[in-house]
Amino acid sequence: MEAIRQIVKVKNHKISITLPDDFNADEVEVIILPKSNNLEIPQWQMDQVRERTEKYLKNPSSAQDIDDFLKDIDGGL
Repeated sequence: MEAIRQIVKVKNHKISITLPDDFNADEVEVIILPKSNNLEIPQWQMDQVRERTEKYLKNPSSAQDIDDFLKDIDGGL
């Protein structure tokens, strides 16, 4: 399934969506939600980012290489 997500402006209670040239479907399902500007980030996630940032600022050379990081993630899946 190919999904396209766009944020579009509503004008006179209407929207217009232009599909990519390579999107080939005769019929689509449209779900319309109001755009929310309020992102709710869990406290545990903010704490974790803050902790990692503090560790990095104390010792920038301790940062893990992105390739090593991705290997660690793949190994854990």
